[in-house]
Amino acid sequence: MKELLDLFLTFARIGGVTFGGGYAMLPILQREVVENKKWATNEELMDYYAIGQCTPGIIAVNTATFIGRNKHGLAGAIAATLGVVAPSVVMITIIAAFISNFAELKVVQNAFAGIRVCVFVLILKAVVKLGKSSIKDAVTLALFALVLLGSLLFDISPIVFVLIAGVCGIIAQSVLKKGGAQA
Repeated sequence: MKELLDLFLTFARIGGVTFGGGYAMLPILQREVVENKKWATNEELMDYYAIGQCTPGIIAVNTATFIGRNKHGLAGAIAATLGVVAPSVVMITIIAAFISNFAELKVVQNAFAGIRVCVFVLILKAVVKLGKSSIKDAVTLALFALVLLGSLLFDISPIVFVLIAGVCGIIAQSVLKKGGAQA
């Protein structure tokens, strides 16, 4: 029970301090889950992000669910998921009750503009940090460049990119193993 409470409270803390949606949670998830709690490695977290991107729902919620499931089964998945969404539900309910009263205020609009810039920087920091653990050799660097270029040039679902990258990873590893076996 203590472990479930720890999952719930950790993800509630993450959900309660993150503005800007699921991607903004990525640096905080990385710090809490990998560095502080040691519930996953950077590589495992990247796998959770990739799967979370391909499945319906919000990436941070999906990631929390995967981590909770990995730590304590179904009960862990439920505790982590409830933890990450509970603060948002409370905040959205409060904001929805009062938004019409202050949304048009210039100070509120300026605050949100500043928050958006901050969220962008936090996401960029997470991308750089996780990129360092994902791009390990020439093959992964080439794959990164191709996916980045493809995502900038074409309006294709992220699921397609993840599936293609997965197939390329399988092919690259089988070619590398085959080449290593012949040497």
